Amino acid sequence: MAVISPQEVIVSALRIGVLAYPGCFASEVFGVPDLLTMATHIAGPDHVGYEVSIVSPRRRVAASGGTSLAVSPLRDVDVLVVPGFELAPGLDVDAKLASLAPEVAAIRSHASAGNVVVSICVGAFLLAQAGVLHGRRATTAWLFADELARRCPAADVQPERLVVTDTGVTTTAAFSAMYDFALELIREHSGARVARSTARMALVDDARSSQTPYVDARLLPRPGNEFSRRVMRRLDQNLAARYDLGALAADFNVSTRTLLRRFADETGQSPLDYLQASRVRRARHLLETTDRTVASISAGVGYQDAGTFAALFTRHTGRRPSAYRAAFQRGPA
Repeated sequence: MAVISPQEVIVSALRIGVLAYPGCFASEVFGVPDLLTMATHIAGPDHVGYEVSIVSPRRRVAASGGTSLAVSPLRDVDVLVVPGFELAPGLDVDAKLASLAPEVAAIRSHASAGNVVVSICVGAFLLAQAGVLHGRRATTAWLFADELARRCPAADVQPERLVVTDTGVTTTAAFSAMYDFALELIREHSGARVARSTARMALVDDARSSQTPYVDARLLPRPGNEFSRRVMRRLDQNLAARYDLGALAADFNVSTRTLLRRFADETGQSPLDYLQASRVRRARHLLETTDRTVASISAGVGYQDAGTFAALFTRHTGRRPSAYRAAFQRGPA
């Protein structure tokens, strides 16, 4: 992943503009500049560092929670960072984006000039509104990835990714992924040593590769209609049982072909896909909250072969079961 092109790296101070707008998260406005400031101190006085400014097409900006932000007028920058906003339940996203027309125009203008644009979290929705994500790979907070894909079908939304860069446009996952982006920027502009030391000083994980381990399926909208919900419930109640498509279809008085078709129409996946994901969710909970062995957990969710279970778990979460436990175990519930 290259956020900035090689010819931009050491020629001069890298100009970073953070686009502030009404309702943006103040922490996402200042998170990247603060980490860059730390990197500058670590790099030393001879380092060609960063010029960071908080910019806006407006004279006054109040962030989420009413915090007033001091802003400068829009200016030419090498990298324009677009923070996210409070996407609260019931928010009219169309009205919100329409109210940010000056910011959307600024993003479009900056990108069309060939400069780098970066979004943090649901700042990707502003990039989509500006047409910047058209034909590009992108990511956003896992909770809102489906909504971004619906709003921008011309983008290839990759909800498992933490940071995605595609031809001058970088998008990140939720909130703390701004630090993953900032560390990559520091690595490119200031070198691996400075990035590594900055991560250590700030207690930021510089080895993350996926947001999948952080997904809480209970917070996701539940897909499907009544038929698929009943099938899901039956599968959830029998996680450890051997998967038998014929028996499952018989339970619902339909053919296997009809079961597969109706379930796919309502959920976009197969019953086996759902069952595997549900087994992984249960295993994650057990790894986080118990001291049961991986082999015991594997058997408890339907896999007598711990190797098969470990491969499935790694494919779904990006971490092997033991590594997941080391990162997320919080003690017995």
